[in-house]
Amino acid sequence: MKRRINKVAVIGSGIMGSGIACHFANIGVEVLLLDIVPRELNDVEKKKGLSLEDKVVRNRIVNSSFQEAVKSKPSPIYHKDFVSRIETGNLEDDLHKVSKVDWIIEVVVERLDIKKQVFEKLEKHRKPGTLITTNTSGIPINFMTEGRSDDFKKHFCGTHFFNPPRYLRLFEIIPGKETSPEVLEFLEMYGEKFLGKKAVIAKDTPAFIGNRIGIFSIMSLFHMVKDMGMSIEEVDKLTGPIIGRQKSATFRTVDVVGLDTLVHVANGLHENVPSDEAHDLYALPDFINNMMEKKWLGSKTGQGFYKKEKKEDGSSEIKSLDLDTLEYREQKRASFATLEQTKSIDNVIDRFEVLINGKDKAGDFYRKSFSALFAYVSNRIPEISDELYKIDDAMKAGFGWEHGPFQIWDAIGVQKGIEMMKAEGYEPAAWVNEMLESGSDRFYTVKEGNTYYYNIDEKKQTKVPGQDAFIILDNIRESKEVFKNSGVVVEDLGDGILNVEFRSKMNSIGGDVLDGMNKAIDIAEKEYQGLVVANSGKNFSVGANIGMIFMMAVEQEYDELNQAIKYFQDTMMRMRYSAIPTVAAPHAMTLGGGCELSLHADMVVAAAETYIGLVEFGVGVIPGGGGTKEMTVRASDTFQKDDVELNRLREHFLTIGMAKVSTSAYEAYDLNILQKGKDIVVVNPDRQLAIAKKHALLMAENAYTKPIERTDIKVLGKQALGAFLVGTDQMAAGKYISEHDKKIANKLAYVMAGGDLSENQMVSEQYLLELEREAFLSLTGERKTLERLQHMLKKGKPLRN
Repeated sequence: MKRRINKVAVIGSGIMGSGIACHFANIGVEVLLLDIVPRELNDVEKKKGLSLEDKVVRNRIVNSSFQEAVKSKPSPIYHKDFVSRIETGNLEDDLHKVSKVDWIIEVVVERLDIKKQVFEKLEKHRKPGTLITTNTSGIPINFMTEGRSDDFKKHFCGTHFFNPPRYLRLFEIIPGKETSPEVLEFLEMYGEKFLGKKAVIAKDTPAFIGNRIGIFSIMSLFHMVKDMGMSIEEVDKLTGPIIGRQKSATFRTVDVVGLDTLVHVANGLHENVPSDEAHDLYALPDFINNMMEKKWLGSKTGQGFYKKEKKEDGSSEIKSLDLDTLEYREQKRASFATLEQTKSIDNVIDRFEVLINGKDKAGDFYRKSFSALFAYVSNRIPEISDELYKIDDAMKAGFGWEHGPFQIWDAIGVQKGIEMMKAEGYEPAAWVNEMLESGSDRFYTVKEGNTYYYNIDEKKQTKVPGQDAFIILDNIRESKEVFKNSGVVVEDLGDGILNVEFRSKMNSIGGDVLDGMNKAIDIAEKEYQGLVVANSGKNFSVGANIGMIFMMAVEQEYDELNQAIKYFQDTMMRMRYSAIPTVAAPHAMTLGGGCELSLHADMVVAAAETYIGLVEFGVGVIPGGGGTKEMTVRASDTFQKDDVELNRLREHFLTIGMAKVSTSAYEAYDLNILQKGKDIVVVNPDRQLAIAKKHALLMAENAYTKPIERTDIKVLGKQALGAFLVGTDQMAAGKYISEHDKKIANKLAYVMAGGDLSENQMVSEQYLLELEREAFLSLTGERKTLERLQHMLKKGKPLRN
């Protein structure tokens, strides 16, 4: 029987329970969210004369927890309308409703006795065959099913989401002794395909995979920082983006998560892994015990390793904790010669060999920390996993590491890593030496676009399962290259579809990228069937090359700047009016020029976590690569008979004027940046490129024909222009915007109104593009715009707000 998930029940509405409920709602699943009934009235309920029998009281815990979660930032929900997919209730009045769900997920407090009580009650209403899982982060799975039926045990396992469930992709599946293989296979498929997760089947060991390695890594640093006499600023400098980790690095991350959360897991490991060679590292250092006693838990208590304080002038400053004195002090700038050597290395994976060879404290730190990590992960096989790639997957998806431990070890060199470890007093597990003796000198290899890993049992390289649904650009970039310049690589995806991959710094769009796009279209029109624009960078593209724009504006090279902007516009129009179908596959930050590119593709296949918008207003210009034109076109397309057309145009005007950026791809539909019925959203970013390719191929096979340029765009002329100018006057008079902002808004109004035409009129895209380009160029000559451009350039940022 084919299993389908139409409705789930989530038992427990705390931060994690509500987050899980929201993520199921994100993917279109109906959710029943239940929690306990209050045992006494609060003060507000007493004043209102309510009783414990009133429904509003009985559902108070679940509703207050859920509403708090929905209001939190960043939001757990893709779109505010998705909240309606979640029904709330309590475990006394509404427990019978679980008989109608397809999957029950328990997310109550981490106490075995309470979980067992909940399961006993659930089994009375659960229909046979219904999936039932626990989100425990450490309680042994088999302990929970004592006294339960065979059907319950067969359909029961652990499903460990990481917090926040919307953003962290790790989904650990922990089978019990009697869990059906069909259930595991289904959950692995569903987690990856529907929930967008990196599904990892883990063994039922303390803290499973992600937390076992992640907490070891943090606790190891806690002990090392004292031994090496390092400050928290120094550690955070060395463990952040420089090695592909979150900007919050180590200590700031602990502040955000909560020191008590970390201590809870560390204490559990210290108690439950007595034979672990790193057992002593799970014992809390004195400074951690002192912070726990003082309730310095991080953001939740207002201070942790960092503390925000008000200065006498009313401004705020962030102070750092001195781990020796446990007093807060002004932050100290951390700098290391070793890090300076990596400044020219954009690719994170290429930095590790430089970092471990550093001659300063940073080099010592990396040699010690990576040696400890490599030894620990090698010794956890086969304890926590039989396959090494699962450890890497868990750390990347659960802790936000760009590369897993074995990938980093490969980058350094397996043999060189062993030599480094021995120098620091560590030994790898025996299987690592056996691997080298067998002739394999790497943990991973790539063959024909697929990733292989060293299989310890078979003593050979084995294909990582589950790749058939993915296209991994890192694996095909060299072997499938069709064209390359300094800004792009054009790859053959197979089946007649090309991909344009941006390779510029921060994927900014400059002349080299535009050249590459035009070349790709040329090649595709002659020899292929379709074109995708996708990349695997941290962001799809955060805008145009601001350095080029600034230099031309400063030198007043307006003819050259005009040609550069026209080239951008022309390239976007080629995306729209080429002889082959074009598909944009944006993800993460897709701003300015990246957004304009997406607006001009035949179709957009967006990752759910796409933050897209036209933000040029922030640097003193209007969108000049076809963005202003396209939003005017889209406004015109929404005009309906008897509709107030000016209101529709105003909505699109404000999208640009307020530099609106969607907080998910679904919100981009509200901005008319994505269009329903044409563009789609993909929850799993690993699948995005393969799906984009399929849609390009589908359009080609469906007899795609080059579109005819639009000449039917309705503009409102003076009617709209006058209304917009009155609005900007009022905003400036009320001090809501500056005079310079007013000037930019008036230029935008002029373009979107179609100029000062005396009446409504149909115009062409080229007409609007000329107005757009003229307005853009005039604004680049403004002193305030040049100041903003220079400020952005100094910060090393492309064109964005």
